[in-house]
Amino acid sequence: MGVNYNTIVEEFEWDIPESYTVTSAVGDHAASFGDRVAVHFLNEDGYREELTYNDLHEEMNRFANGLEELGVEKGDRIMHLLPRHPDTFGIQLGALATGSLLVPCSSMLRAKDIEFRANDCNATTIVVHDSLTDMVEPILENTPLERVIVLEGDEGGLDDEQWSTFQSVSDGQSAEYDGPALTSEDPMSINYTSGTTGQPKPVLHKHRWQYCFNQINGPYWWGIDEETDLEEELLWATTGTGWAKWFWSPVGVGLTTGATQLIYDGDFEPETFLEILEDEGVTKLCAVPTQYRMFANADLDSYDVQLNDTLSAGEPLNREPIERIQDAWGVTPRDGYGQTETVALVTNYPGIDVKIGSMGKPTPGVGATIIEVDNEKEVEPGEIGEIAVPVDSPAIFDGYYEKPELDEQKLSGEYYRTGDLASQDEDGYFFFEGRADDIIISSGYRIGPFEVEDALISHDAVAEAAAVDSPHDERGSVVKTYVILAEGYEGSDDLKVELQEFMKEETAPYKYPRRIEFVDELPKTSSGKIRRVELREQEQEKHS
Repeated sequence: MGVNYNTIVEEFEWDIPESYTVTSAVGDHAASFGDRVAVHFLNEDGYREELTYNDLHEEMNRFANGLEELGVEKGDRIMHLLPRHPDTFGIQLGALATGSLLVPCSSMLRAKDIEFRANDCNATTIVVHDSLTDMVEPILENTPLERVIVLEGDEGGLDDEQWSTFQSVSDGQSAEYDGPALTSEDPMSINYTSGTTGQPKPVLHKHRWQYCFNQINGPYWWGIDEETDLEEELLWATTGTGWAKWFWSPVGVGLTTGATQLIYDGDFEPETFLEILEDEGVTKLCAVPTQYRMFANADLDSYDVQLNDTLSAGEPLNREPIERIQDAWGVTPRDGYGQTETVALVTNYPGIDVKIGSMGKPTPGVGATIIEVDNEKEVEPGEIGEIAVPVDSPAIFDGYYEKPELDEQKLSGEYYRTGDLASQDEDGYFFFEGRADDIIISSGYRIGPFEVEDALISHDAVAEAAAVDSPHDERGSVVKTYVILAEGYEGSDDLKVELQEFMKEETAPYKYPRRIEFVDELPKTSSGKIRRVELREQEQEKHS
């Protein structure tokens, strides 16, 4: 049944409780339906574990007590470097209960990336899985990190007072915690995001952000509202713990609504994921377009799934997988758009017709619009402009952590500019048109070309490089680099492989250039800046 979009937008009102925090929400769930399963965990080795809301609440309190005993105080920054793990929520919630700020890190980063983040936000603690400690050990002397807590670590193997295990920190602690009084306006997290130039930027969010996910991403993307019977639903978001998307869905919707969610720790294999959908009875799936494209190549009709919602985010999803999934399962994948800095800004939310190729319509209460690139005037339907949100919207971030100069750049005007270009049709649907800042989106990952170029140029064979997105059937886009070789080097297939392997060591693996082309010169402006737009146009022509 359809909905009246204009009525919903007009009637929407923000009413953010002052006392709201993620931890208080979990406490309320534990009190109301503590025996409901919160986390349904499994991994590729067949291990299973279930945690109820009572379990999460108690694990949160034990860890918070342990952190406080170690000297952690309100306002401290706590980094975490964790795989999908059943204890991840307890760790995150326990840190938040102390009033600390979470600083999530992806396992796809490198030690130097961890070092930069620790120094930039002056982090004092890091929680790291035992399998990832080699990313932390080399950088400790060069950072303010005072304590390292190892998940699944062996206490006997730690001979330094700086190191402890998650188990030793939590064991013996009370399941009750009397921590600092927190409100929705207290800082919650620092998510680092990369643009096209410079170092990653520390995006600061308050606890209010998670309430906004509950109010926006819940009903207007996941299809979860007051009428949803959560005991009949099983949510699965395929994201990892180090990405902002983890706060969008597993925390921002899963925990805040009181739903039961599946967490699977294993590499993506289409057939494996399809079997999990069928065997575990997942009802709502959130995945990236690359995964949907690979699903569409499988025999979908042979899987008996119970899905009532399929959500897609990270980049536009093309027509073929949408129609294939519609035909096989009777559900329509619904695109949504947002950023690390925001909640879902534009979605094909339940009740409105899905327009294939469209982001959807602006979500109620957020105020997303499209303005001209050079001023703050809204564009007419059909014109391309930049997606923007009023700076006083509660659904965007609270500035960059201790970076007033960046705040001045991004938040001093009437709008926060997303850097993404779009157009709007006569019916109010947004259509993605490109990146104003040359960002590359591949398989849902946002990749700044500067990061790729900077790493590539550090190879002796490379004199200059330019990175752009190149169309790809499964990944949407891949990183393509145009390379000018240093004197004494000649282009060859072997050198391409060598550069790719070098990049996998220098950067997160998803950032390496899957396509490399050796050239004699790069298109530049009169001031010497690379004209990536020309290179992107070349790629579009080659792969159209």
